[in-house]
Amino acid sequence: MAAILKDHYNKQVVPALMKKFGYKNPHQVPAITKIVLNSGFGATSDKNHVTYVNEELAKIAGQRPVTTRAKLSISNFKLREGQPIGAKVTLRGDAMYDFLARLVKIALPCIRDFRGVPTKLDGRGNYTLGVSDHSIFPEVSAEGTSATIGLDICVTTSALTDDEGRELLALFGVPFRKNSSEASQEESAA
Repeated sequence: MAAILKDHYNKQVVPALMKKFGYKNPHQVPAITKIVLNSGFGATSDKNHVTYVNEELAKIAGQRPVTTRAKLSISNFKLREGQPIGAKVTLRGDAMYDFLARLVKIALPCIRDFRGVPTKLDGRGNYTLGVSDHSIFPEVSAEGTSATIGLDICVTTSALTDDEGRELLALFGVPFRKNSSEASQEESAA
């Protein structure tokens, strides 16, 4: 699956972006550099929950996550320094393309009443998507889940502007939501 997306990037995405944004060199064309999956579970003292989140994230990503720990002690949050508060995985290369293909083609269409993902980027061409239930991924068995895990999926690109990043992700098949004005124009044209 990763080889298919790499081939798609080289043969279709690069020429389309060069034509749209007027790049002279194919190396100027933005690319996806990494995808970070992050799940924060708060200041829990339950060791089983920490293990459960790490196992589920490993199933989804295909590689072992790193447990993130608190840097400071905050008494109001019952948080101690060094206490586990989340897990994250950074995907690059083939694993990144494989995850992106599974996210776009399999996981996102499994969301009930799915109308697309928000179009807002961070100002530098990077995109963050929040998923409230991890069971949309086919690697996770919905029958054996003891709790739902929320995920932040951060797609980091080498794009310099939001328009370049949005176009890059759209050419990879990310189903962005249509604005109400765009949707009404399409309905009136049909």
